[in-house]
Amino acid sequence: MNEFLRSILDGINSVIGNYGWSIIVFTMLIRLVLMPFDAKSRKSMRKMSTVQPKLNELQKKYANDKEKLNQKTAELYKKEKINPLSSCLPMLLTMPVLFAMFAAMRMIANEQIATQLFTIIGGGTPSYEPWLWIRNIWMPDSPFAAMVPDAASINMIPLDIWQHTFSNLAEGIKAALPSSIVYDFSSAELMKTTVAAMIAQMETMPTYVDALKSVPGLTNLNLIIAQVTIYVQNNGLFLLPALAFGSQMLMNIINPAATGAQQPSADGKPNTMGFMKWFFPIFTVFICAGQNAGFSIYWVAANLIMSAQTFMLNKYFDAQEKKQTVQGEGSIK
Repeated sequence: MNEFLRSILDGINSVIGNYGWSIIVFTMLIRLVLMPFDAKSRKSMRKMSTVQPKLNELQKKYANDKEKLNQKTAELYKKEKINPLSSCLPMLLTMPVLFAMFAAMRMIANEQIATQLFTIIGGGTPSYEPWLWIRNIWMPDSPFAAMVPDAASINMIPLDIWQHTFSNLAEGIKAALPSSIVYDFSSAELMKTTVAAMIAQMETMPTYVDALKSVPGLTNLNLIIAQVTIYVQNNGLFLLPALAFGSQMLMNIINPAATGAQQPSADGKPNTMGFMKWFFPIFTVFICAGQNAGFSIYWVAANLIMSAQTFMLNKYFDAQEKKQTVQGEGSIK
């Protein structure tokens, strides 16, 4: 499935000509395919939300009798025609697709970074993939990240990507590679030796050294949790991590059931799961700050699309419930 989704993303990019916009279109297509599963899950979550007060009453009443509580809970679910797993199962079915999508995007990012490395050690200037304010979407959107690939991202590239990228290098790039390095990717151990030699070579190249020049007076700034440097040729403005936080908060507002914040617990106190409405948005900032901008573009796009879908589904379910209520009142009369 990884290769299949990767071929779709590459196909979109062959038409659009920019991976940043291609990731957005790709995300829209994936969310469209998964929308029926999402709708089923949302419908089940709404049903669960309506019976939550009754569940809380049962938990209070049978707090000291777990067996009776389980029995009464099962009877409530049967009476209300609710399957407690029905809200989770559709989401679980979509997880393999989402994991495969992440893997497909990671494959492309690794190949692009590897190609950029080969170009740099060959004395050339890589062809970076820009997107709006970002110079290279395969590096993080941050003024604390240079636009050139760093050792950390290079060392994360697996053996099969090195083999594929090296064997498919353009002849011009391959011919310019320094002969002092033995390019052996036949095993994981030999790959590590080769990559270490390439990184050492990269760090001596004028193109790379120039890209790592910092803004005067803004080197190794102490931000308590880390020391950072602001580069002259930085790779972004930290907007995508900020947008990831904002879009995640928007999802929480539109769909509070996802955080468990909309219902009190059985003892009447605020639901402790409500902390997730703050934890996860903050956590996404750290994720997107350390990941390449392409991943962050996906994250923000997915959040905004899912928010729009949830808003529309909620409006649809509200209209359906209102219609059923009116029909019920009419039949009573």
